[in-house]
Amino acid sequence: MPFVPKEAKKKVSAGYKTIYLRQSVIDAVDKIAKENNTSFNNVVVSMIERCLEEQETGD
Repeated sequence: MPFVPKEAKKKVSAGYKTIYLRQSVIDAVDKIAKENNTSFNNVVVSMIERCLEEQETGD
């Protein structure tokens, strides 16, 4: 099943972190963002949240 990012949420309390990614990862995330008409940031946040949810539920 292909990854689908979550709908953009209303603004919540947040912070900034800088991460370094391989260009191939950046390109793949950009492609997902473009296909889903959303931002790079929303795709990354959606992926992280999904991973954390799976870790909590043991999936």
